[in-house]
Amino acid sequence: MGKNYNLDHAAGLKRAEELKSRIQDYLDVEKSIETGFSMMERSKKNKENIMKYLGAKEADWNNWGWQMKHRISEVHVLKDLIPLKNFEIQELVEISQQFRWAISPYYLSLIDTADYRNSPVYKQAVPDILELQDDTGHEDPMGESETCPAPTITRRYPDRLIINVTNQCGMYCRHCQRRRNFEQKDTHATMANLVLALDYIRNNEEIRDVLITGGDALMLSNSVLDWLLSELDNMEHVEIKRLGTRTPVTLPQRITPELCAVLAKHDPLYINTQFNSPMEVTPEAKKACDRLVKAGVVLGNQAVLLKGINDNAHIMKKLNQELLKIRVRPYYIFHAKQVKGTAHFMTNIETGLNIMENLRGYTSGLAIPTYIINAPHGYGKTPLLPDYMLSLDDEELTIRTWENRVIKCDNISSNRDESDDLAVVGLKES
Repeated sequence: MGKNYNLDHAAGLKRAEELKSRIQDYLDVEKSIETGFSMMERSKKNKENIMKYLGAKEADWNNWGWQMKHRISEVHVLKDLIPLKNFEIQELVEISQQFRWAISPYYLSLIDTADYRNSPVYKQAVPDILELQDDTGHEDPMGESETCPAPTITRRYPDRLIINVTNQCGMYCRHCQRRRNFEQKDTHATMANLVLALDYIRNNEEIRDVLITGGDALMLSNSVLDWLLSELDNMEHVEIKRLGTRTPVTLPQRITPELCAVLAKHDPLYINTQFNSPMEVTPEAKKACDRLVKAGVVLGNQAVLLKGINDNAHIMKKLNQELLKIRVRPYYIFHAKQVKGTAHFMTNIETGLNIMENLRGYTSGLAIPTYIINAPHGYGKTPLLPDYMLSLDDEELTIRTWENRVIKCDNISSNRDESDDLAVVGLKES
């Protein structure tokens, strides 16, 4: 037995070394991928500069109302906080005449001002002249205007729908699918329209899942959120509620104890947020997510695949691993929608498939979201996967594993009683 153990042990050690070699390329670069935790000192200095410029105290910085009131949305302010070049200032003035933009002081503090043009944070927050040069996209690629059976509602699926409650956000992301709704001022849905939306849900009992989004759902006041969630709680057929928000990323100060006390009353409640870069996973974001988790909220992440931000397998892997550390489960990677003004963010589909190929087997299954493309005109989400099933017939399945091993599996069915054990699937490696 000792001899067999030694042979097995040697084989195990050999296999372990082989497995390590599979991720050596990631291990070689992992420490060079910046995260919100590794850049804490730089962000702290940026914060101090911004607070000094705005005449703020620590209590102001930690107040989400102050953050909203002091969003940076004017070129002359931004140029005082980031060393913009003259041509960039001129371009921003030109863009500002057509597209609205606003950045929370907190999110601005995450930008590496010494290399801002290459910062994933800067690219998501600050307009680019390329937005004016895009004539390929669509204002409403998801056909939301065509899937709106009642005010503020978008319905694409049989048993669930969206309530769009506001156009307001802590920051107006440059890749946003609802850029058409930015307009020139923040507006919430009227109470009259929210009542009509609730009436629609009340009268359609097949709806079991309601997503409240916008804009950003958490831009609503605590009292309005409480009322809206309570109304949904009182509908027996509504089983779960979801909130769409990017505040843990761009405005974590919004996640207050008072808000969490409201959310804790309305389980089961799910929040999907959108971290797109490991640099966004900061101590402040962790604190916000900790509060939400303790309030009983289930957290998921819907990243958007964006050129120059996360279109790299190592960066996406690091992002998802960082998210798990703050108890946010990677849920989707969305292929960027063809929204007018966002063509410079688009990748090809092969890029997304290559990322998925380099996640499956190379990191925890918990860190592997589903890669999704949204069918145009509101026809819904479609998952995209690398080809792991090579062939299937009545007798045999041929698969390709994450290591590119081709393996045949017996396709065995059983005619025994349902109480019998399931047939064992045989494996034959080729």
